[in-house]
Amino acid sequence: MDNYLQDFEGKRPPRRGGGFMRTLVLCLCCAVVSAAISWSMCATMLDEQLAGAAPAQPNNTVTQSAVVTQADENAISVGEQVSPAVVFISNIQNVQTFMNYYGFGRGQGTEAVASTGSGVIYSEDGYIITNNHVVAGAEKISVTLYNGDSYIAEVVGTDERTDLAVIKIEPDEKLTVAKFGDSDKLVVGETAIAIGNPGGENFANSLTKGVISGLNRSVTTSEGTVLTVVQTDAAINPGNSGGALCNAQGEVIGINTVKISMTGYEGMGFAIPSNDVLKICGELMSNGKIARPALGVNILADVTPQVAYYNNLSVDYGVLVAPASGSMAEKAGMKTYDIIVAIDGDEVSTYSELQDKIFAHNIGDKVEVKVVRGDETLNFTVTLQELEE
Repeated sequence: MDNYLQDFEGKRPPRRGGGFMRTLVLCLCCAVVSAAISWSMCATMLDEQLAGAAPAQPNNTVTQSAVVTQADENAISVGEQVSPAVVFISNIQNVQTFMNYYGFGRGQGTEAVASTGSGVIYSEDGYIITNNHVVAGAEKISVTLYNGDSYIAEVVGTDERTDLAVIKIEPDEKLTVAKFGDSDKLVVGETAIAIGNPGGENFANSLTKGVISGLNRSVTTSEGTVLTVVQTDAAINPGNSGGALCNAQGEVIGINTVKISMTGYEGMGFAIPSNDVLKICGELMSNGKIARPALGVNILADVTPQVAYYNNLSVDYGVLVAPASGSMAEKAGMKTYDIIVAIDGDEVSTYSELQDKIFAHNIGDKVEVKVVRGDETLNFTVTLQELEE
């Protein structure tokens, strides 16, 4: 114990708080130095910016403007390429004025624009493709080009069943022609760009962008025509009819025709596929009409299970028909209230299916028609005749 006391003899015992104070002072010094360094770095960067030297950015940084340009450059290119080949169409009809209608005046009425639409230039010499419903009932058809020049057009041919029409103007110079693509190569999800004149001349040459939403859709127009179309969510509005639906390469892959406008539906527009357009419009330019095969029957009703139940029919599918007087169907032996259930061995359940089977043939072809008459099943060979519009 003595030795222990001697080791500390004459020494002051250590203070318990001295270490803490030294640590505190050291931390404060570090903080001051750190702040000075930070201020120096900020001042240097500020001086560089004021001198016009921008701080370096990482190599993988892309500015917002570059992103926008990359995303839209295809649409911009398509717009520049195709817009000059899209025209504004006015359907001009004679309308009764108020006084003429009630007998207070004389005359044949007043010309007025009944509706407007769009069209796509097919040839340099003035052939233009549009929808049948755009030009239907017109007394005059006015066409306004991208550059503002206007012409009166003549109807070359129309086809109500496909809602297509060809009109012709006599331009003063060669026109910009649209390039058509192959609609059989379309893929769901690829870019779709619609160009047309929605809402009239105030919104001429509008461009909307979306995707191909579906292929081989069947839609029925307000006139009862069944169309096989391409579906897109690119905005299509009244006035777009007859305009171009394009791919990202600027090729026309469809002619815009209808949209679903019922409450609750958005982004459901439809276009006639370009391959169908070229086939139909080519024949319209050559013959002025479309010659189609016909069975020679009038359609009475589609047979459904409900129809079969309430009418005590022996089958619950097929098409109830009546042969036209003097038709090839009548000559083959078909009678009113026969139910067609198959063509060439392929079952048919609706008028649409029957129409597709017949239109797949040519005028003069012979088809085997299977019908149900009462409790009998009969077969007839019918030579297809030309459809009378």
